[in-house]
Parts: sequence; C-alpha cells; structure tokens
Amino acid sequence: MTAIALPAPIPATPPTTRVGEVDNRAAYTGFGLAYALGHGSTAIATGPDPLVTLPGWLPTALLGAGLAAGTAFATLAATRAQRGAGRSDVLSGRLLGLAWISGFAALFLAITGLAGALDAPGLPTMLWPAGSGFVVGMVYLAEGAARRNVLHYALGTWLALVSTAALLLGTPGLFWVLAVAGGGGYAVATVLEHHRIARTR
Repeated sequence: MTAIALPAPIPATPPTTRVGEVDNRAAYTGFGLAYALGHGSTAIATGPDPLVTLPGWLPTALLGAGLAAGTAFATLAATRAQRGAGRSDVLSGRLLGLAWISGFAALFLAITGLAGALDAPGLPTMLWPAGSGFVVGMVYLAEGAARRNVLHYALGTWLALVSTAALLLGTPGLFWVLAVAGGGGYAVATVLEHHRIARTR
C-alpha cells in the first residue's frame, strides 16, 4: 500500500483591521460627554423656572471641553487609519476632513445672516447647538458612506434628525433633547463601536 501524504493544515489567522478603518470609540465618548454635560447643564440652568443656578460660563466650558476632546480623538483616529492607505483613500480622508470646515463655515454664515435679517439676537442661542448637531450628523453620513461604516452612518442620521427636531421645542426643551437623545445616541454608538471593532480584529 502506498501512503498518501496529506497537506499540512493552514493555521488560522485572526482577521486584521482593514487599512483605513477608523476606531471611533474615544471620539464618541468625548462628544457624548459634551452633549450630556454641556447641553445637560444648560437645560437644568435655563428656562422660566431653572432647576439649579449655575455660573454662566460652566455649561459652555463643559461643552467646549468635551468637543475639544472628541475632536482631538477623532483626528488622531483618522490620522492613524491613513497609515498604509492608498492615494485614493488618503484623498477621501482629506476631503472628509475639509467637509467639517465647509459645514461649520456655512453654518456660521447662515446663523449670522438669519439673526441679522430677522433682528433676533437670541436666535443663535437655539440655532448654534441644533445647527452644529445637524452639520455633525451630515458629515457622519458622508463618512459612513465613504468608509462603508453603517454604525457611523446611522449615528449621523440620528444626530441630524434629533438636532433639527429639537428646534420644535424651544428652550430649555431643545437642550434636554440634545443632552438625552444626542448624548444617549453617542453612548449607544460607543458600545456598538466596541463590538464592531472587536469583530474586525
């Protein structure tokens, strides 16, 4: 009898993260805290019968700190994801980065123009938080589509809809919606992002 040599089994290798894959967990956490603490503190301290009295600078400081942290983490994650990427992926990432500048520049012009044309100096107080959420949501939609990241796309959809719908409630309802629904959306996305990243590794 002739012995038949069987080929050695090929060792299984764990899947590796795709080039250009962005880990958004830290950025989601920073932005979520900005929404929950920044908009939340504004919600409890404004309106005809505020729940507490806070220094005027505190909500802005909490919001700014969270946004700064989220932006820094998002930039680091996007930069890390570009390592080893092809020219087309690098170009796509740069164009998406420029979309943030274009979106917020357009928002600034729209809010400034509306406040002046309607002679409503208090209008920016409502339009800036809601408009910012809308711009962030739309850029997330673009990023999610470009990177084939359904979670990022879904979060963008949620933020865009929640932020604009919140305008119907005036203040302080606007800030309650942004704090609870916006911050809650980021919290859920952070958990789901952890599972998504774990599946790609």
